[in-house]
Amino acid sequence: MSDAQGEQIDLGWSLGTLLRGYLKRSADALGDLPGGPRGYQVLSIAGAGSCSNQAGIAEATGLDRTVLTYLIDDLEKAGLVVRTPDPNDRRSRHVSLTGAGAERLRDLTARMNEVEQQLLAGIPATDAAALRAIVARAARSLDEDPVAVCSTVDEVAAQTA
Repeated sequence: MSDAQGEQIDLGWSLGTLLRGYLKRSADALGDLPGGPRGYQVLSIAGAGSCSNQAGIAEATGLDRTVLTYLIDDLEKAGLVVRTPDPNDRRSRHVSLTGAGAERLRDLTARMNEVEQQLLAGIPATDAAALRAIVARAARSLDEDPVAVCSTVDEVAAQTA
């Protein structure tokens, strides 16, 4: 693909540069949260309620289950989440936000919105919205929808109980 001046656009360089900028800014914004960006992902998923058990969260985030267990331990120690037994499968644990966790998620989401605004400040708002939509569409085409993954994990867990 070429830009308006006919120069070849290097998608890898562009995506890498944006990703590095995003990761740096998000690490700064989330630095005081256990697990940083990964902790934010877990809080977001628990807050959305789309994926309540640890296996589903691991699948949706791509985190190893052992790594996720330690991360949830840290979030639980910080008073942001609680784990409760699944009434349908005693081997499974539901992860949900505490009141403090919900409040913290609202604050962190505002911070992350600022990160996105900073990252995309060099382009018009309509282009930024289009970029978000296109990147989301491309990501979904490569990976399963996290909500569908969580539903499938919940269904399999219920069937094997």
